[in-house]
Amino acid sequence: MCCTGCSRWSWWSTGCWSRPDSPSPDGSSPDCWSIPCCTASIRWAAGRLWTGIHIRSLIRATRAMCRWPSVSSSSSSDSPCSRSRSWRSDSSAGAGAVRPTTMFCGKGGVMTSLWHGFADMGAVERDGAFVVARGDGAYVYDAAGTRYLDATAGLWFTNVGHGRGEIADAVAAQLRQVAHYSNFGDLTSPVTQALAERLSAIAPVPGSKIFFTSGGSDSVDTAAKLARRYWHELGRPDKSIVVGRRLAYHGMHVAGTALAGIPVNREGYGELMADARTVEWDDPKALLALIEELGAERIAAFFCEPVIGAGGILLPPEGYLTEVRRICWDNDILFVADEVVTGFGRIGGSWFASSRFGLEPDLMTTAKGLTSGYVPMGAVFVAPRIAEPFFAGGVWWRHGYTYGGHAGAAAAAMANLDIIEREGLLEEAKRLESTLHDRLAPLAEHPRVAEIRSGIGAVAAVQLADPSEGLPLVKTLRQHGVSGRAAGQGAMQISPSFVMTDEQVGELADAFARALG
Repeated sequence: MCCTGCSRWSWWSTGCWSRPDSPSPDGSSPDCWSIPCCTASIRWAAGRLWTGIHIRSLIRATRAMCRWPSVSSSSSSDSPCSRSRSWRSDSSAGAGAVRPTTMFCGKGGVMTSLWHGFADMGAVERDGAFVVARGDGAYVYDAAGTRYLDATAGLWFTNVGHGRGEIADAVAAQLRQVAHYSNFGDLTSPVTQALAERLSAIAPVPGSKIFFTSGGSDSVDTAAKLARRYWHELGRPDKSIVVGRRLAYHGMHVAGTALAGIPVNREGYGELMADARTVEWDDPKALLALIEELGAERIAAFFCEPVIGAGGILLPPEGYLTEVRRICWDNDILFVADEVVTGFGRIGGSWFASSRFGLEPDLMTTAKGLTSGYVPMGAVFVAPRIAEPFFAGGVWWRHGYTYGGHAGAAAAAMANLDIIEREGLLEEAKRLESTLHDRLAPLAEHPRVAEIRSGIGAVAAVQLADPSEGLPLVKTLRQHGVSGRAAGQGAMQISPSFVMTDEQVGELADAFARALG
């Protein structure tokens, strides 16, 4: 690590070096600057230095191997290095503190070791990352301290808002007792047991069993495997086909990617999983047609997002959910509600969309709002009739995750549920349903907007007439103080924390109006 106020060149096992009296590569003059990459090159050159080679050899070798530009060439305001700041913890400033450190730069712009998900990394390195350094309530702050209204609650998950010290304290207290051990075999921890009982008590199907995972994609793949294994235990192994819907998103593991209805997410991987099909997202007759084509005796489960999220924020047509649920009942097909997005209050007024619409799912996948994103965690709710063959004795289900039911994550979930209950946030999400609907409606008159979708919980979309304008609009929104996201089909996602006030919703709508021009 580089230390502020160091009086000589120093290089450490972290591959970082510093010099207090030298300008940083971006032209500024911090107390100390550092290059956190190309560790191997620095160590090699440092080793050569001890054999008598002048320190200039160290500099030349590192520049040659890592393409580090000279100070003079990078101090120009036009240099891509002008934005090249990363963040490193500074123990001298206290626990959790961070300070800027200079990142490597190349001809193409900022070079980073972080590979972002769902990203054009060439564009990220060219334009730089949007670094969220802090959050408070419905706001987030970038590394420079600029405040943004968080339109999306991160990726749908920060239901209770940012900066909840109560959750952080609960996790810290649990980690001091035992961070985690295992939930394999007969092992578990008290807080994990308590969370399972608490979740079962609020489940759409009373008496549901809870199988913990590490996140939403884990939950979906767990449900897909469990659906197939259930029919195998009942002596019907031919029921192996899982069905999803066009435009639906079910995570990025193998099963979820295969049964989701977003073809671009499957490009280049070959066949991920046999016996996965999709039907039209809004027509129950499409499901019936597939059943007639394949035979109900071959179909294990139908996966359904109550509100399609990443695929375009698509609200279910009137009566759709209850009809497809009836079709599954009539044809002995498991109904799997994917509530990774809608669970834990997002739908407004209820813990789950399945409860609001009376769906009684056989399996229900959850994650995001379970901990409000403070710690990764997911859970699959298993209706008693589906769990029964596995609890009868003598049956092993050889499936599980190292961090499933993690004790620290369970503590976060317990604190998160406490906040939701104490502050009445299920009803606050219901309030946001009407506020979002009313305040966003005028945007439908803008020529760049095709429609506004709202009216079910704290979820809405500004559908752009030209889907290609989505990503540019995200950057324009930042200029107007909003951190937003473009989902599929040119839908601008709006899924705020439940603590967002009516006044803040007004600010959000006004910012959209200004950004649209």
